Amino acid sequence: MMSCPSTWPEPIVRVQLLSEAGYPVIPNRYVKPISERPSFDTKSNNLNIPIIDLFGLINGDRASQKVIMDQISLACREWGFFQVVNHGIDPELVDGAREVWRKFFHQPMDVKQKYANSPKTYEGYGSRLGLQKGAILDWSDYYFLHYLPSNLKDHNKWPSQPSYIRDITEDYSKEIVRLGKVLLKVFSTNLGLQENYLQDAFGGDDIGACLRVNFYPKCPQPDLTLGLSSHSDPGGMTFLLPDEDVSGLQVRKAGEWITVKPARHAIVVNIGDQIQVLTNATYKSVEHRVIVNPDKERVSLAYFFNPKSDLLIKPATELVTLTTPALYQPMTFDEYRLFIRTKGPQGKSQVESLKSPR
Repeated sequence: MMSCPSTWPEPIVRVQLLSEAGYPVIPNRYVKPISERPSFDTKSNNLNIPIIDLFGLINGDRASQKVIMDQISLACREWGFFQVVNHGIDPELVDGAREVWRKFFHQPMDVKQKYANSPKTYEGYGSRLGLQKGAILDWSDYYFLHYLPSNLKDHNKWPSQPSYIRDITEDYSKEIVRLGKVLLKVFSTNLGLQENYLQDAFGGDDIGACLRVNFYPKCPQPDLTLGLSSHSDPGGMTFLLPDEDVSGLQVRKAGEWITVKPARHAIVVNIGDQIQVLTNATYKSVEHRVIVNPDKERVSLAYFFNPKSDLLIKPATELVTLTTPALYQPMTFDEYRLFIRTKGPQGKSQVESLKSPR
């Protein structure tokens, strides 16, 4: 197994402390190059990623299921992102998961520091991605934890306060894994593969599932920085529970940055690099980033649904033909994710660099 160093290259600064200090100017370490700074034009304000109602998929007849599966197929091919509503997760659990984590970030710093993370596993309370010394950093803190496989899940590494945070996170995790298995079957069927193809390619029941809770504090100069730099997700599929009170997620579509407008109690789903590889780029991961707000903080929960770390991931044989040859060489997810753990978010440079030479 490949690993990262056990210590960060520089002292860690909590962005929340910088925000709460009330400085009118952000430190230079957070100022992005001009080409990477967000723009706040309104040309794309009327666009949004697709919103798909899953009620008929779960409860409807075959005709209703086919309609919804077609909507999902189109969203995967044209956007790589979509929102799902009526997904079967209790709205109270959705709201509760978001708000209990908001309360965690508003606890005293010494309570949170007990869970300070390292780059070796990223598990715990963190404030940077990547190991490059002197890198331009993102305006965010986070908490990362493992849920699956079960041998990686350690409740002692999860926060103990607020008192119910572990129970809610456990309940929410079970529901996300259930939803993930449903969508993998839909993706497989839509691609003309056996229903369980993608689930089996991920490792069957021995998949990886991990949560990163993102905390984006208020920022006095949101035009100079980002909460999370542009990237595609290195894993298989991501389920994002957004903050409904303040938008921040932006998706790149035809060269434009589209700000996602969350639907009530919706879960945002996006394709990761591993599904791009498995589908031989029939479904593509998409660059996305997060902007920050001068007046409001933002909390979101990103659940990563990943292949087993030591399985070789390669294009499905059924999707490789003389006219559509395999684009990618086999690689384990453990080898693949080391890129983002060492270099941080860098657009789609990783998955594009792995294309097989013609």
